[in-house]
Amino acid sequence: MATFRRIASLALCTTALISLSACGTLGIGGKSKQASSTKGATTIAPTNGVNSFLWRATLETLNFLPLDQVDPYGGVIITDWFADPAAPDERLRATAYILDQNLRADALKVSVFKQIRTTSGWNDAPVDADTARKLENAILTRARQLYIATVDNA
Repeated sequence: MATFRRIASLALCTTALISLSACGTLGIGGKSKQASSTKGATTIAPTNGVNSFLWRATLETLNFLPLDQVDPYGGVIITDWFADPAAPDERLRATAYILDQNLRADALKVSVFKQIRTTSGWNDAPVDADTARKLENAILTRARQLYIATVDNA
């Protein structure tokens, strides 16, 4: 149990660090441009090829899964296998692709993979088609919330 908590804590810290770097907050998130806001102050907007709201929302929504590979410039998030302690003979993995700089439904693609443990090891199993769609909808909803919060604060 302590190992699971340690891994979950590490995944959360990694997610936070990646979120900050993807937004350009640490100065390593790619080139930035200045855009003026309605109140006369300036804001920094990342120009790394993907929508920052979708990126942050994807990391927040998939935070229950351990991260395997993350590419903030290409807009790809690949999680590692995760087995719920309540169902140890079943594990899931997700891959999210952010395909555009615009906050649109077709700018996001989520694929979910499932395996079931049998006597011969882990075998691929079908995933309910609604699972990926529900994850996409949750990510899009969170991205809209992040966008609205940014616009309201500008």
